[in-house]
Amino acid sequence: MTVTDILAQKDFNFLNLLTLLKCTGEDQERLFAASKQKRISSIGNDVYMRGLVEISNICIKDCLYCGIRKSNTQIIRYQLSDKEILEAVQFAYENQYGSIVLQGGERCDQDFILRIENLLKKIKQASNQQLGVTLSLGEQSENTYKRWLDAGAHRYLLRIETSNEKLYRKIHPNNDLHSFNSRLKCIKLLQKCGYQTGTGIMIGLPFQTIEDLANDLLFLKEMDIDMVGMGPYLEHNNTPLWQYRERLISQPERLQLGLRMISCLRLLMPEINIAATTALQAIDSLGREKALEIGANVIMPNITPLSNRENYQLYANKPGMDEGAEDSTRHLIKSVERSGCKIKLNAWGDSIHFKRKTSFRQNEEGIEKVQKQPKQLKSPIE
Repeated sequence: MTVTDILAQKDFNFLNLLTLLKCTGEDQERLFAASKQKRISSIGNDVYMRGLVEISNICIKDCLYCGIRKSNTQIIRYQLSDKEILEAVQFAYENQYGSIVLQGGERCDQDFILRIENLLKKIKQASNQQLGVTLSLGEQSENTYKRWLDAGAHRYLLRIETSNEKLYRKIHPNNDLHSFNSRLKCIKLLQKCGYQTGTGIMIGLPFQTIEDLANDLLFLKEMDIDMVGMGPYLEHNNTPLWQYRERLISQPERLQLGLRMISCLRLLMPEINIAATTALQAIDSLGREKALEIGANVIMPNITPLSNRENYQLYANKPGMDEGAEDSTRHLIKSVERSGCKIKLNAWGDSIHFKRKTSFRQNEEGIEKVQKQPKQLKSPIE
């Protein structure tokens, strides 16, 4: 089946996705044109900004690909103060971002859990309940997720990195703290709690195949995910996976594969939120803009204080290390306009997919509730 034939279909199977992920040249352009049109017809041309605040690089995990892994002794550990975080929040609020993301190394101690809970309440108060809040703080208990939801968070990003359990084990230490099943369970807990739930994968990992990526796309659909952040894997010299760098496809190839993944995902799940990640920009200065052109609709300008930003390097050559929040915002707005899209200010930018399934669930629950009510007998005529 040709790419043109596949794109004429309403849905895609594993073999269809495999063909699309391998396409190049004119076929790739057909794919990109189709996902661009699908994005416009399904969710419009708006792009939503999430002000990214990297609150800490202290982490209990030791993921083999990550620059802030616990065993990396070559970085300076930091933790932003409440004052620094709230100043970044105030910047986002005053510049009409609509939403912020609190991202940090993974911790699950009670002091950390309570601090995040209190911070969420302060953020809501400081922004007159206007700012939407996404958290990306790793695996937690159901109780913790509920506490943070009640305190003001409503979106949560927990990347699985790969849906292939065998590959997952190759890029994580072999212990209970890095369990594939635990990660999967947490994603399901987030959905159960009522979060708009996001996950994501790395593209171009050592040992990864195109077949893995096609299965990743089907996994995202099967999990009924509301938002996705995915981008090319970028090697870091202070990580164990660095030893496999010679096995990797080139970074330009990873970029193109990443763009095809975004394009396929937009076709597969038309109404979800898809982020144009910073990793794309690390390879190509216009990487995020290219992702927006073909289907992404979320960008996350970094508004972390410059004094700490260089210490939050999940991968090498992270862009924007010397660019302040004001400059980052100004440049992004211009670049979004160049991509043919438009920044939607003062908007949470919730996933249409989430809204639709939540509305459907509420309707179903309402019908079920009515059906369970005892029939009212007519009063006898006196």
